Amino acid sequence: MGKNRIEAFSDGVIAIIITIMVLELKVPHGSSLDVLLPLLPVLMSYVLSFLYVGIYWNNHHHLFHATKHVAGNILWYNLHLLFWLSLFPFATAWMGENHFATYPVALYGCVLMMAAIAYYFLVRALIHHHGHQSEFAVAFGRDTKGKLSIVAYLVGVVLSCVHPWLGLAMYFAVALSWFIPDRRVEKHSASAE
Repeated sequence: MGKNRIEAFSDGVIAIIITIMVLELKVPHGSSLDVLLPLLPVLMSYVLSFLYVGIYWNNHHHLFHATKHVAGNILWYNLHLLFWLSLFPFATAWMGENHFATYPVALYGCVLMMAAIAYYFLVRALIHHHGHQSEFAVAFGRDTKGKLSIVAYLVGVVLSCVHPWLGLAMYFAVALSWFIPDRRVEKHSASAE
């Protein structure tokens, strides 16, 4: 089956996720800059989550640009990813509202880790669907970066139990490593042409 509907649906869900997250930013009462200080943790958690949602949207776009066609199981793997992404607003709000307390930061890391696992499963399902010798499989290779990210999230969850800012530093480091979109697909497409 074609891939257009899965791309359009995913884009819509991701847009809704961003909208829900921004609605958690409540307008303060008052006009002085001092009223913004209590909102700083909420704003910081929003910025980090917006960055993550942007990274997933960007890499999802690259992933489905390389995809030739999908099957029913791919739809379920994609929904699995969207499920974990849909929890970003909740985890983001809880973390920000509680000023980066231990358990909210640990839960945030768990949601990040589960989204990374879901993305990894989606890529593996697409490789299996296209064939392990296909151009798609060659473009994605062994996905070492994806595997290391999952481990880094787990380390971040553990570190957040030691001190929440250590966990946040790990989550931010993983985000920075993915900030530039996954170029494997673009490099392979350019070399194939």
